[in-house]
Amino acid sequence: MAPAPSGSAVPGLAGAPGRPTSAGTDGPPTGTPEPPPEERRLLALHLPRLAVERRFRLLARRNAAPPPDHPFALIIDGPHGFFIHAATPAAEAAGIHRGGRLVDARAVCPDLLAQEADPAGDEAALLDLALWCRRWCPWTTPDGTDGIAMDVTGSTHLWGGEPALLEEMEARLAGLGLSASTAIAPTRGAAWALARFGAGRETCAPERLAERVAPLPVPALRIDADTALLLRRLGLATVGALAAIPRAPLARRFARTTPERNPLLRLDQMLGRRPEPLPCPEDPPRFLARATLSEPVLDPTPLLPALAAELCAMLAAKGFGARRIALTVFRSDGAVSAAEAATARATRDPAHLARLFDGRLDRLDPGFGFGFDHVTLGATVAEPLPSRQAGLDARRDEGEDLARLVDRISARFGPHALARPAFHESHIPERREVWVPALGPAPPQPPVPHARRPLRLFDPPEEVRVLYALPEGPPAQFTWRRVTHRVTRFAGPERISPEWWRDRPGTRLRDYYRVEDHEGRRFWLYREGLPDDGRGGTPRWFVQGIFG
Repeated sequence: MAPAPSGSAVPGLAGAPGRPTSAGTDGPPTGTPEPPPEERRLLALHLPRLAVERRFRLLARRNAAPPPDHPFALIIDGPHGFFIHAATPAAEAAGIHRGGRLVDARAVCPDLLAQEADPAGDEAALLDLALWCRRWCPWTTPDGTDGIAMDVTGSTHLWGGEPALLEEMEARLAGLGLSASTAIAPTRGAAWALARFGAGRETCAPERLAERVAPLPVPALRIDADTALLLRRLGLATVGALAAIPRAPLARRFARTTPERNPLLRLDQMLGRRPEPLPCPEDPPRFLARATLSEPVLDPTPLLPALAAELCAMLAAKGFGARRIALTVFRSDGAVSAAEAATARATRDPAHLARLFDGRLDRLDPGFGFGFDHVTLGATVAEPLPSRQAGLDARRDEGEDLARLVDRISARFGPHALARPAFHESHIPERREVWVPALGPAPPQPPVPHARRPLRLFDPPEEVRVLYALPEGPPAQFTWRRVTHRVTRFAGPERISPEWWRDRPGTRLRDYYRVEDHEGRRFWLYREGLPDDGRGGTPRWFVQGIFG
């Protein structure tokens, strides 16, 4: 396999909505053949900080990344509050580690910056990175949430040997902002262990396999934490200690357990006594229409309809639709230019795709006396799009018409010209809705609220003056927008506490009331704080929304 160009990008690592797919080719089979253990060479790539480094890459694209020496962590919501999912070296140096509670981490480091993690995005980025790693060998697959397993049997000589391959790989990943540890061994389990518990950038010969893995701790067997703790309590702290004892007692103890709980099975896989196939995902289909011209042209617009029709035929044959397309023109002097367009939903309508480039190809410079002699139109992002049958009444899909309108406006004024509301996990009413680009992935459906909520919310809430009989009760009268409303009926209170992991210390709780005035109009009011709660002066009242 020839080396890939040094300027290739890693798809999905920058948070794109999908993996790029750009002539339909079939991927490799779903597993590697099993040569003898002494002939196999498995490479393990460990990315210990993939999640936080990917987030830094995304923030840097928006010029919002914190300083490298400032403690920063990603958090995930758990049954007992948020806990640390990943942390930067600066945060770890301050005593913050994966698995700890966020409240404890803030007590240790009050300056900690925390953001919610994106496990689904990290998983997609890892799969994209595994496909990108096929520049070094044809067999790659994600290994857990922080690693990639690769079968480099017969490929290392193309890169100058195993040490040169590991050095090239780590250097290329460092250029992408990713820290990595690598190892090559005769088995997948041994390579996994040496990449995480070895010296780093290590190669292990088959004759030294048992000797090299013997001093490694038992978690290097890819077993869960409970099984590792049990083995340590039995005095089996290393792989060598486990391999030295009789197997029969442990075999009875772990006979019916899963591989993650069976240290003997993992030991046999590590030492090559049991086969361990390497299942590899297929390459995503690639969709690219080409036009090679005998004479250069100055304007590629007349070629668009035919290219779009050819591209859509490829998409239809595979059951896909385009979400992002790119028109690339190659000038006769070697210069390359491109124009991109995106769609709100997957489509394979050639007329619609060609129309997205209306008025956008004038900026492509044909050069003085050169012109374009090669033009390609590819789907850089594609999604499955099954064929749909129109209804018997021959009515058009209104959602498809709306999506096409969004596509044309975004193509003319830019991808950030249109936005749509999306649900956001929060129990603070004004934070439950955020605005996202209309061309992004479809937002999740909001859950059904457990309590009645008004149809219209004010953001920010508008302050009102109230008159009430009891300081801790509902208002008897309130003035809003210079109009006095006399309360005739009310329901509540519904207490909503502040989000302590996001709000400033001292933020006051809210008591919400649904009230109806003397003219039958219904409002959603809340009191911010309680009298004598020690968090400010007199509580204030606000209108949060209107019913009906």
